[in-house]
Formats: sequence, structure tokens, C-alpha cells
Amino acid sequence: MQKRTIGSSDLVVSEIGLGCMSLGTDENKAISIIDEAIDNGVNYLDTADLYDFGLNEEFVGKAIKGKRHDIILATKVGNRPHEAGDKRGWYWDASKTYIKEAVKNSLRRLDTDYIDLYQLHGGTMEDKIDETIEAFEELVKEGFIRYYGISSIRPNVIREYATRSSIISVMMQYSLLDRRPEEQVFPLLDQYNISVLARGPVAKGILTGKSVESLDSKIKENGYLNYSFEEICDIISTLRKEFPPNMTLNEIALQFCLHHKTVASVVTGASNIRQIADNIQAVNNSKLSLDQIRLLKELTIAAGYDNHRI
Repeated sequence: MQKRTIGSSDLVVSEIGLGCMSLGTDENKAISIIDEAIDNGVNYLDTADLYDFGLNEEFVGKAIKGKRHDIILATKVGNRPHEAGDKRGWYWDASKTYIKEAVKNSLRRLDTDYIDLYQLHGGTMEDKIDETIEAFEELVKEGFIRYYGISSIRPNVIREYATRSSIISVMMQYSLLDRRPEEQVFPLLDQYNISVLARGPVAKGILTGKSVESLDSKIKENGYLNYSFEEICDIISTLRKEFPPNMTLNEIALQFCLHHKTVASVVTGASNIRQIADNIQAVNNSKLSLDQIRLLKELTIAAGYDNHRI
């Protein structure tokens, strides 16, 4: 599998990364999915302390045992757990104290002594941003993390970190049906040599290739972002007519994301081994032509963000 460098770092990652959130709570199944991804060239694994209250990190740690030097390992911080009776939940905490405490718990669960990419799992303009940046910078100096980034879809928050910190990446939603980052965010990140780690490339399953009748009922009722359900059906129908029959919607979706030079890796989830194989095949096939990219842009909406604008 081809690889790309994340921003100004020396982290070289596979064009497809494994987003571990959907691995589930069955340890053997989760580890088998991670093994399959690694065996087929995926070297970027993305988890978070939030996922299954740390259990996901533990599974990842077990799966990479003996393979750690081959893996670019990413996790996230900022959602702090609390307990109230039988209820468990999270609240936002981007303080320096919490970040420096949480990283040690993630390292323990991951069973490693360093994290390649430590990401702030959100962020608001109300945070004490200088303090948050200071925490990450200290963790780099102390050797607990190699680099840091943020996971956010808020252009104004992204701008603060792009201009004031040493982030190398922004994880954000980007797909053929969600081109909002192209307007304000991608130009900003290109200016500072910061990469995008694209999540949600198949737009809540719309672009996986399954029948429109089997899509989520909420999509049927409300559509998706700027698209009504009828418009989604029309786009899918056109794609199937205009593209070769052996080219799947999944392939079109993943390759569209990777066409943009700002994207270092498309981070796809997987709940079974078959999905791993499909995603890897999709990016290893022939790349989309410029004419095909042009058609995709004509068929879809290049909308910007309505909120949190720069």
C-alpha cells in the first residue's frame, strides 16, 4: 500500500488507516481485525481513551504486541470520564493537568512507552488554548508522545491550533458528500503544512455500495447534510451509470478523499475482516482520472461550514 507523510513530521502512514472505534467489545474479534489490517499493509491505527471506556486502547495494545515498531499509533484525549451511581459518562476537560494525567493511563492501556500521534479529541474557543498547547509540547519534550494534533470540524478552533501550535494533523470528517473542509480548512492547513486524517469517507454508509433501501431510516427521512434522500438516490444512480461497473462506490469514495493533497490518510472503521479487504482493494486499484474527479465535483455540493467559521 502507498504511504504518505503526515504534515511536517517523519510519520509515514498508509493511505488507509484503521479507525478502531467500531471494533466492538469482543477481544478476539477486535484483535483479528487489527491483525488483518496490519498484515495487509495498514500501519496507522487510530483509537481514543473515550472508546468503550479504555477497552479499545487495551485491545489495540494487545494486537500490536511485538509489532510496535511497524505501527504509527494514534489516540486521543479531552473527554474525561465520571461516574454518578450506575451512570457513566464523559465531560470535556482540555486542561494541562488532565492531559498529562490521561496520557499515562493511555500508555498503560496501550502497553507502550510512547504514542506517535496524540490528538485533542475536540476543542472549543472557550478552552485555555495556550495551556492545552503547553501540555502537548511538554509531553513531546518528555518523550511520552512524538507529535500531536487535534480532532475537530470547527474552522475557528483549527485556526487557533494551526497558527499557535506545532500540530501536524487535523482529524476531520471529509467525503464526497461532505466537502465542507475544502472551503476554509484545507487552504489554511496547506499554508502551515498540516495534514488531514479523513474520517467518515463513506458518509454514514451512503457510499459503501449497499442499496439505498437499506440506508439508515434517519437518512431516508432527513437526508444527509445538504442533500435530501432523493438527491442522494440521484447521485448514486448517476455514479453507477457514469463509472465503470467494476468500480465500486466505496472505491470512488475513498479515492476521492485521497485525491486531495492535504489528506495524508483516510481513516476507515471496520467491524469485520471483509471490510478491511474491501477498503484496501479500493485504494490499491487504479486511481481516479482528472475527468472523473471533475465529474464528482460537478455532481456534489462544495458547501462550507455554517458555524464556527474563520
